[in-house]
Amino acid sequence: MDHQAFEKTKRYLPHWITSGATYWVTFRLGDSLPQQKLRKWRSQRDEWLELHPKPWSKEEKHNYHEIFTERIEYWLDCGYGSSCLARPDCRNIVKECILRFHLQRHQLHYAVIMPNHVHLLIKPFNGVSLSALLGGMKSASSRGCNQILHRAGPLWMQESYDRIVRDEKEYRTFWKYIEQNPLKAGLRQDQYWLMEKQ
Repeated sequence: MDHQAFEKTKRYLPHWITSGATYWVTFRLGDSLPQQKLRKWRSQRDEWLELHPKPWSKEEKHNYHEIFTERIEYWLDCGYGSSCLARPDCRNIVKECILRFHLQRHQLHYAVIMPNHVHLLIKPFNGVSLSALLGGMKSASSRGCNQILHRAGPLWMQESYDRIVRDEKEYRTFWKYIEQNPLKAGLRQDQYWLMEKQ
């Protein structure tokens, strides 16, 4: 994608800043997906990948996301695991961590904290790696939430899902997904945090 600035056509969308990439990121609690379901999902995904080596056609990409990505998103929205981010105290810790370096190390375009996962549209500033940003957010929020919950050990799954946003259409799709995720999951307003539109 050419990361040149584009004109805002909807008032709520922030300006696209030149240079660097904006990412769609999802990270989730370590217990957010049942291990039995996850093992079966991985096995089916691996079989599908063997039968469909890259590069993929447009239809294959759509098929992959329909079968595998959407299934994970559905399971996350079912609220498996401790869902400790439904608690205001834990949710506020995560909120503080993702906002801490906003406009210093990154621009956070939009975000939602769900009971067991987080979605971000984020643009690291030049010289700042996405992995370092996410590592800091996850590490600090893990420590804070563990204190509140009187527990030890990793809070988050080690890996995060991230994808470069390729164009304005994709950007709008992810923005809309974030905005609608709490409604789609049937959450009350006290169970999630949705970033205010900039």
